[in-house]
Amino acid sequence: MAWIYLVIAGVLEIGWAVGLKYTEGFTKLVPSVLTLACIIVSFAFLGMALKTLPVGTAYAIWTGIGAVGTALLGIYLFGDPATTARLACIAIIVSGIVGLKFVA
Repeated sequence: MAWIYLVIAGVLEIGWAVGLKYTEGFTKLVPSVLTLACIIVSFAFLGMALKTLPVGTAYAIWTGIGAVGTALLGIYLFGDPATTARLACIAIIVSGIVGLKFVA
């Protein structure tokens, strides 16, 4: 279950990272409340995953899921550049996440 909790926490991290853009500096109520909810629930699931997973592995995977998902949604939603170099770096992060899963 710890790995499932970790993936949920990572997906919620993507939600709050992207949500920050929509809060416009926490001046919009609904996006701000949803973003804060994602933060709280993301940390709760990360905490549950840390009951059995090594902290370094779990934290690296959590931030990796968040970084990859946020970067990809930035490209899709906000028109961030999708250069070859940027996509290659995202692929490196994904390979690190997969590698940590296999050695944990």
